[in-house]
Parts: sequence; C-alpha cells; structure tokens
Amino acid sequence: MKRTISTGDAPEAVGAYSQATTNGDLVFTAGQIPMTPDGDLLDDEPIATQTRQSLENVKAILEEEGLTTQDVLKTTVFLADIDDFDEMNETYEEYFQDNPPARSAVQAGALPKGVGVEIEAIATRD
Repeated sequence: MKRTISTGDAPEAVGAYSQATTNGDLVFTAGQIPMTPDGDLLDDEPIATQTRQSLENVKAILEEEGLTTQDVLKTTVFLADIDDFDEMNETYEEYFQDNPPARSAVQAGALPKGVGVEIEAIATRD
C-alpha cells in the first residue's frame, strides 16, 4: 500500500505532490530543488551549492524513513544547463562515494522556480 512521507527537514511540497512516497520496500522522492527547509531559494548560488542543497533535501527525506544515501538505487539529475554537469558531479560524488547508484543526468528546458538543478531518487529498504 502506498504511504506518503513528509519531513520538516526538507522544503514542504508546494503543489499537488508529496515529498516522497513508499510502498514499504521502495522510497521515491519527488524532485528536490535547492530550497532550504525554511523556504529560502538558492537559485542565484553556484551549481555546487544548489546541488548540495538538493541532495541535503533528498538525504533528509531518506533519513525520515531510516535510510541513507547508500540505500539509493537510482537518481535522476535535471540540469538547466548541461554545461554545469562537471561542477554538479563533483558535489554529487561527496554523497555517493561508495557503490554509487545508477544515474541519469539530462538538460531540462526549464526547472521549477528558475533553479539550476533538481534531483530525485529511488531508494530501497533491502
């Protein structure tokens, strides 16, 4: 059965979606943008800072379920500019040093609130 996940340690959902959902085995996060839990948007910061905040949000959601980044099976990284890939990747590697998950990285036409990066994850309890 589907259950929604919510934590005050990541930004509130600002639309008709949940921070994450689970079926008990898998956890699917919504795309996380560089917004602090207090609602401060970091859209003018460098991609490294935006990536870090997006991944901190993913991490907080996973922690709400007793999981870590090591439980992530797959991520999708949406970039406003694919030329930011190398800078994003340097920061991303800090969160997934050992046994990194599968990943797709794509340039999106536009991202919510004009940010430079959005990251979603799928994690497992196993």
